[in-house]
Amino acid sequence: MAELGKKAQTKKLKREEMTGGCFTISSLGSIGGTAFTPIVNAPEVAILGVSKAQMKPVWDGSAFQPRLMMPLSLSYDHRAINGADAARFTAFLADVLTDIRRLLL
Repeated sequence: MAELGKKAQTKKLKREEMTGGCFTISSLGSIGGTAFTPIVNAPEVAILGVSKAQMKPVWDGSAFQPRLMMPLSLSYDHRAINGADAARFTAFLADVLTDIRRLLL
């Protein structure tokens, strides 16, 4: 795992070395709950937890507006994924989900 992480960071990881694992999405939305911490299962390097979307009041600068909010929890293996990259991915995902039309662009 450490060797694959180093190869990925130095851009020397080959396609055939990346087989067998995947990125998992886990949803507890049907159960309810507001957030959870999904556990990464080897050989995977990340898992996204999706909770139930709910209407919440959000401050827009002058008043509270109702917004549909869906908590996301990203767990990842720091040996393979840089924390800043994971944060950027989560922000990008939230951005795309905010306006689904962006997927078509």
